[in-house]
Amino acid sequence: MTSHLRPAVVLLGAFTALTGVAYPLAMTGLAQAVFPSQANGSLVERGGVVTGSSLIGQPFSSDRYFHPRPSAAGQNGYDASASSGSNLGPLSKKLLERVAQDVAKLRADGATAIPADAVTTSASGLDPHVSPAYAEMQIARVAKARGVDPDRVRAVVTGSAEGPAFGVVGQPRINVLDLNLALDAALGSGSG
Repeated sequence: MTSHLRPAVVLLGAFTALTGVAYPLAMTGLAQAVFPSQANGSLVERGGVVTGSSLIGQPFSSDRYFHPRPSAAGQNGYDASASSGSNLGPLSKKLLERVAQDVAKLRADGATAIPADAVTTSASGLDPHVSPAYAEMQIARVAKARGVDPDRVRAVVTGSAEGPAFGVVGQPRINVLDLNLALDAALGSGSG
């Protein structure tokens, strides 16, 4: 029996060291060397202070900033430790009521055509992007709150737009954090 047990224990130790220690350390070192920003969470810094990640959505509620799509992650949304969708189906009364309230609020603010991402959550609840149509819908509010011409805000939005990956994968999109930081850089953050 010992003749069978000893090789099994040695192989268990060897493969644990190889796949549980050596391989993860090698991949971490390679990622740090080749893609340091991505390996560290794609953190966005402003004045030496981390303001967020370009991969994770965060709330903006001031009229001076572009708002992200709604979030169902956590009690108040945008909770990365509770990342998930709402798990409400398309016939859910609770979901339909929330979407109807969001649509009514946007219509009261003067919106006519409302893009889907303005009232629906992403699967993770942490999508950092909005569609160009949703950003366009918010330009008048942001310009009014900042006291600037809407064309100046539109220019920042246009400059922040990203096309499909490799020109064919996905839809055009705008990262809300990057857009709001570009807005502050171009027009000043002021107060509020």
